[in-house]
Amino acid sequence: MTETDPAPTEYLFVYGTLRQGAEHPLADLLNRRADFIGPAVARGKLYLVAGYPGMVDSENPTELVYGDLFQLQPGSTLLQQLDDYEECGPNYSEPTEYLRRQRWIATAQRAKYPAWLYLYNRSVEHLPRIEGGDYLADRETP
Repeated sequence: MTETDPAPTEYLFVYGTLRQGAEHPLADLLNRRADFIGPAVARGKLYLVAGYPGMVDSENPTELVYGDLFQLQPGSTLLQQLDDYEECGPNYSEPTEYLRRQRWIATAQRAKYPAWLYLYNRSVEHLPRIEGGDYLADRETP
């Protein structure tokens, strides 16, 4: 890659407090500094950690986590800010609560994108599972 090559396009999948409608200051920042692609799903299982969700990988293609897909603007430092919010990355001692990893994300139109997401990095043994895989919908359920 040379200086004249465009930066590779990066995508971010969010499934919890950073989703549209979550009413969190960083969700507002994400909406201002990234382009919303649309609703999307990732293979995984969702758990309620402590008022916020944690996603873990799943090999089962029917286990899905629902969220929002964003395209990051070239040269954005947003991922570093989100790493600080999720307390992961080189500034935090291991094992961190979350890990930022790339996974394939599918939109409602079945387009697939390699996107960054944050995986929960602790035991889920005693955590309640969000069975429908949708944190915002689960919060609204009485």
